Amino acid sequence: MSAHDGMYIDGAWRPAEGTGTIEVVNPADEQVVGTVPAGDARDVDAAVRAARAALPGWAATPPARRGEYIAALRDALAARQDEIAATITAELGSPKGFAQRVQTGLPIAVAGSYAELAASHPFEERIGNSTVLHEPVGVVAAITPWNYPLHQVVNKVAPALAAGCTIVLKPAEDTPLTAQLFAECVDAAGVPAGVFNLVTGLGSVAGQALAEHPGVDLVSFTGSTAVGKRIGALAGAAVKRVALELGGKSASVILPGADLAKAIAANVADVCRNTGQSCNALTRTLVHADVYEEAVALAAAALADFAPGDPAQDGVRVGPLVNAKQHARVCAYIDKGVEEGARLVAGGATPPEGRDKGYYVTPTVFADVTPEMTIAQEEIFGPVLSFIKYEDEDEAARIANGTVYGLAAAVWAADQETAAAFARRLDAGQVEINGGGFNILAPFGGYKESGVGRELGVHGLGEYLQTKSLQF
Repeated sequence: MSAHDGMYIDGAWRPAEGTGTIEVVNPADEQVVGTVPAGDARDVDAAVRAARAALPGWAATPPARRGEYIAALRDALAARQDEIAATITAELGSPKGFAQRVQTGLPIAVAGSYAELAASHPFEERIGNSTVLHEPVGVVAAITPWNYPLHQVVNKVAPALAAGCTIVLKPAEDTPLTAQLFAECVDAAGVPAGVFNLVTGLGSVAGQALAEHPGVDLVSFTGSTAVGKRIGALAGAAVKRVALELGGKSASVILPGADLAKAIAANVADVCRNTGQSCNALTRTLVHADVYEEAVALAAAALADFAPGDPAQDGVRVGPLVNAKQHARVCAYIDKGVEEGARLVAGGATPPEGRDKGYYVTPTVFADVTPEMTIAQEEIFGPVLSFIKYEDEDEAARIANGTVYGLAAAVWAADQETAAAFARRLDAGQVEINGGGFNILAPFGGYKESGVGRELGVHGLGEYLQTKSLQF
């Protein structure tokens, strides 16, 4: 695609107010693949004013009609799926197959689910002598991360549109090209001017201006817990609604009697997915002492299928990390694990063989990790897997729950009933049972410092609605 040199505001591409720009770098070869404008508070203000002006008309649009617009957006995304996937590979480094199947295929399906929900959801209900109306919150500030540059946008924009809200999107500065393609698809779908607006820019400038803007009614943010706390504080001071999908340090608990080989294979694949850059990655594997060394050996062997490579090539399953800063962060955590006494079983901080350019890191496995170690407590956001030993289920539950996070988890057991019973003990918003598949209609979000609110399905729609009771 050709990058736009302006913002998408009020239904048209318009020049940015400032002259700053952001270079988009391909993390596989460190070459610049595009340049976008770095918006400032003036661009944000123009976008919010456009969204505010469009709100009454969009809120009054019948929900089924809103669903038709979302369906048209889904179709526009599907028509350009190959182009979007290639763009995600170029600016994020996501492997070609994963970019096609998950990075684009999944959000297209999510958009379709909200097209259906807009038409079927009961926006009015009768409770006793009252009619309860579910109305749009208003103008939404959507601030999205780089790790799933289309999925996270759709997770916010589609339910907001279905609810009758208008939106200003500020995407991550590492992956703005995908957001520009999304804006082109919104335009192709015929969504009325001002309903969706795009401002590219730095988080510390455009993102902060958007979160602070008095014309915004709800801030929906996905990213680090540290930034989420700041946004929550800003929104709270202005009594604004917030939806925060933040960090994670998720545990995969393998109970005695589980299919160990299957559990380990799934766990390694999960940690290597998107080069470990997933907030719900299962980076802590809890294994009973009796099978601990066997599990570690299985993981080390499984890594043979996840050699880092050029993400644009067929068959590659692990690409580079997104940028130099992220690469340095992950390598520092690997060094910290060694320093604190964990046993390095596979991988490490040295560059993969033959990868002298690009932000590559070798998928890494640590054993003899104790719950208090840094690599067992802090989110690494890279393909680093820590094995922790436990003696009984009570200890396993304490370890699994023993972080500030609570986004996701997995439980493996001999049968579903045993796994589900243990899952009920976990402080996590979503728990996979014996490898259960991802469900785009089920709520996604975390406990504790992993966030506030939920995305996907009817629960995601509810984040963008407020209630009014008519008493008769």
